[in-house]
Amino acid sequence: MELKVINTDGKDLGKVTVSDEIFNADFSSEKQTLVHQVIVAQLANKRQGTKSTLTRTEVSGGGIKPWRQKGTGRARQGSIRSPQWRHGGVVFAPKPRDFSKKINKKMRKQALYCILSEKANSGEIIVLDKLELAEPKTRLMATVCKNVDAGAKALFVIGSENANAIIATRNLPETSICDVTLINLYDVIRAGKIFLTKEALEKFEEANK
Repeated sequence: MELKVINTDGKDLGKVTVSDEIFNADFSSEKQTLVHQVIVAQLANKRQGTKSTLTRTEVSGGGIKPWRQKGTGRARQGSIRSPQWRHGGVVFAPKPRDFSKKINKKMRKQALYCILSEKANSGEIIVLDKLELAEPKTRLMATVCKNVDAGAKALFVIGSENANAIIATRNLPETSICDVTLINLYDVIRAGKIFLTKEALEKFEEANK
């Protein structure tokens, strides 16, 4: 499998050979199920699960019937803290819970390979020779995006600490940047084009041998 290599000016620098295991993996219907499973788990693991409201047993007050059982012409009521009352308890109140799901490393890795392969075969993964900015300025990163025809939802993956590029990307709503060690399935799926620096590509392949 080969990927196109360009520089930040958009100039074509040829191609680089990459691992078929990572960038040309099979994406059968079984693998589609796996990808869905990993995505659901990743989104579930992001949930805090801290929502909490009070049931009728936890709301203060309501220790006496608001009026007598019969003779008033009104519906019988046992407590002013029943759910139908203002300031009453909540029916089926949400309580703190753990939404996390466990996915083993092999499953997560295989799902990522499948999506990277789909992106690569669609021409949506491009290798950048390097990503260096003289200053942490948004206009410099915007120029790079324009030169490489990044388009909407572009994801730049860097191989080492690059403070200038990270800061310069903050104010670009359609562009994101991450370290290669933090690349994950959800970000890859959401991305349009993915730009891997040569350094990031080497580190990713080395870590996934």
